[in-house]
Amino acid sequence: MAHTHVLGDAPTAALPPSQARRARTLLTLLVLPLLLATLAGLAWLWPSGESPVGSVPLLAEGMSIETAQIVEVTGTPGEEVRAELLTGVGEGQVIPVQVPPEVLDNGAEVGDRVRLLFSPTALASGVPYVFWDFERTAPVAWLAVIYAVVVLLVARWRGLAAMAGLAASLVVVVLFALPALMTGAPPLLVALVGGSAMMFFSVYLAHGVSVRTTTALLGTFIGLAVTTGLATWGTRAANLTGSTSDTSLMLQGNFPGLRLQDLLLCGIVIAGLGALNDVTITQASAVWELHAADRSMPRRRLWIGGMRIGRDHIASTVYTLAFAYVGTALPVLLMAASYDRGLVDTLMAGEIAEEVVRTLVSSIGLVLAIPATTAIAAALVRPPAAR
Repeated sequence: MAHTHVLGDAPTAALPPSQARRARTLLTLLVLPLLLATLAGLAWLWPSGESPVGSVPLLAEGMSIETAQIVEVTGTPGEEVRAELLTGVGEGQVIPVQVPPEVLDNGAEVGDRVRLLFSPTALASGVPYVFWDFERTAPVAWLAVIYAVVVLLVARWRGLAAMAGLAASLVVVVLFALPALMTGAPPLLVALVGGSAMMFFSVYLAHGVSVRTTTALLGTFIGLAVTTGLATWGTRAANLTGSTSDTSLMLQGNFPGLRLQDLLLCGIVIAGLGALNDVTITQASAVWELHAADRSMPRRRLWIGGMRIGRDHIASTVYTLAFAYVGTALPVLLMAASYDRGLVDTLMAGEIAEEVVRTLVSSIGLVLAIPATTAIAAALVRPPAAR
């Protein structure tokens, strides 16, 4: 089957004979065993029986979650807002609602749609509805639509293929990774097998099948192996327990056989996949573009030129992951910084140390994936005709 959608390169089926042979050899000797191992891992670890997803009741019997729209912010204790019910048996009624003060101070306004927890046992108190969450389906859906339109307008069919790869990867997470973890499968193996399946889907769907994309995939696997090894050692050596959040403790209560340290390790491995794929695709593409600009360039110069680009990528990678953590964990950092203790003690606190190790491990894997991918690309790109 001919594939015409590849990183700006010639289709695999239209490659010169020497490069086509190299592509087939690479796919057979390296990628095919990885694919077979991934399929075998999926078959072995795939959860059997009824899926545990959705098995834990969210509400007690008789309770329900209804939608309402705030019509008045009163600020009265026990009746902070009044809202019109949009669902449920009392649809159309305006009822008092208890709202936590931190929610009231940070965004509850007239016109907002909210989700309310209805408790029949609280009818006698006169306030059976309490704030559950905001109803945010519409704005998030609009953002998703805008995202899809922008990707399609800028990247066109390749953007559509990339979104298909993303959707396939999310299916792997929902149908395989989460149920497997819930049923007690080894988290590290789940991360490796699931991550491998996600990479096959995302790379080949987004960029097509070619020597170039296969080179990027191999570089990704090398970075994944480095990340996994370092994460395994780092979590053990630093005694990271994975039990620093309330959510982790709840998980252990719902799934007693789940080791939180292994779950942390699984998260570190999966978290680095996207960035790994980004740098390897870039490096493979850089080498192929250098070769296209000067087809007489020897492999050594291709590697040197690719690494010049790679060093810039490394420089940006050093702070990219760190900035991403600072942005997502700002409340934790603020709280940690408020205590009277030294910088090192602050960084070594459990909840922060987990992210420090995560960032360092992922960064090392990313940095080492760049020269590995560049070397593979320089070795596989079609050599000068004179050679």
